[in-house]
Amino acid sequence: MDNCFSMDHALREAARCLLCHDAPCSTACPAVTEPDKFIRKLRFKNIKGAAALVKKNNLLGGVCGAICPTSCLCEEGCLASGIGTPIEIGRIQKFLVEYGWQVGLMPVGAKPSNGRKVAVIGAGPSGLTCAGELAREGYEVTVFERLSCPGGMLTHLIPEHRLGDDLVEEEIDEIVGLGVKIKCDSPVGSQAELDRLLANGFEALYVATGAWKCATLDIPGRDSGDIFDAISFLKLAKADSAKFAGLVRDKDVAVIGGGDSAMDAAAIARKYGAKDVYVLYRRSYAQMPASHEAKAEVLVEGVHLLFLSQPVSYVLKDERVRGIKLARCALGDPDDSGRRRPLLIDGTEHTFPVDLIVEAPGLVPEDAMAQFSGLDLSAMNCIVVDDNTGATNTAKIFAGGDAVRGASLVVRAVADGKRAAAAIRQALED
Repeated sequence: MDNCFSMDHALREAARCLLCHDAPCSTACPAVTEPDKFIRKLRFKNIKGAAALVKKNNLLGGVCGAICPTSCLCEEGCLASGIGTPIEIGRIQKFLVEYGWQVGLMPVGAKPSNGRKVAVIGAGPSGLTCAGELAREGYEVTVFERLSCPGGMLTHLIPEHRLGDDLVEEEIDEIVGLGVKIKCDSPVGSQAELDRLLANGFEALYVATGAWKCATLDIPGRDSGDIFDAISFLKLAKADSAKFAGLVRDKDVAVIGGGDSAMDAAAIARKYGAKDVYVLYRRSYAQMPASHEAKAEVLVEGVHLLFLSQPVSYVLKDERVRGIKLARCALGDPDDSGRRRPLLIDGTEHTFPVDLIVEAPGLVPEDAMAQFSGLDLSAMNCIVVDDNTGATNTAKIFAGGDAVRGASLVVRAVADGKRAAAAIRQALED
């Protein structure tokens, strides 16, 4: 989707703002990017000031402007003001960040070093935000990243058409420019390694290792090279577009799931030449956890959405996928999440022919998280923290992002990083 604004368009959009007191758009932003204030500055032609405010409040303001599901966050808040059509806040925010780069604006600087060292585990959006916020205040921050380049899912999974690599790289470079050191190919995956970092001069740790495992589907017949999990499928699309195109071209592709990763997998398969792409979801459209923007995008791409459809087994011949056996569902009583439970309807099984299957039921932290034996973990393998500070049960160790929440929004990961950075400063300066 095109989310680029010209100067004229941005100014016209800002001119529609009602300049609300106690603006609901800002209340609805998890990262406290304060859209009411930067839109006010833009409206009165203080464009550099508007761009500077975005970056002051959100070091990944360009990324968030590009991929935030604004329709259920700031723009939903805007609607609460009584305006007929919400201000396109995300597109204004992205425009301002890119405008700042065009004019050489450097709105964020770092204080002189205070000699205090903090380590961050994971160079995704939460870890990068925490590192940048601390570096601004003079802390010496080292980020340990297990992959070959920083950015987490921003770099390795989110398709280029949704989030350009140049945008991610520019914002990472700004954070590095604050003095943050990023050590790639440097995994930290055990409690002993965390303890070693604390023993070697780091006064606090922030664990932001993300959610890099697909939840499993208990479906018989998974022995085929034509069946992928969403992470490996999206990684291949980012790492080797030619190989990916050869994989999906002229294929009928089924994507199982209803979240954003399922929508990304479906959209990218279609963009790279899949003949037909089907999203199979066992609940209704209204119950899909994917954002409105992601669902709208796959419809524009011509993806077919099949609801109330439960995969029962995979149909293979000579270890190649030939189809999926599906059963129809009805919706029963609500489960613990408030969504109505899907119930299989007897006698409705049928075979749906496809050539390639992507399993995308959701992302969770990896089993390796259990190796952090000193940290309290939830039943879903997420790190348990204090909601107000990100503090874990272990002194000097904080955590946030998808390692705590499970798969969630980038803007919430940014918010966690900001919150933890403030709590780390308070803990070290008291």
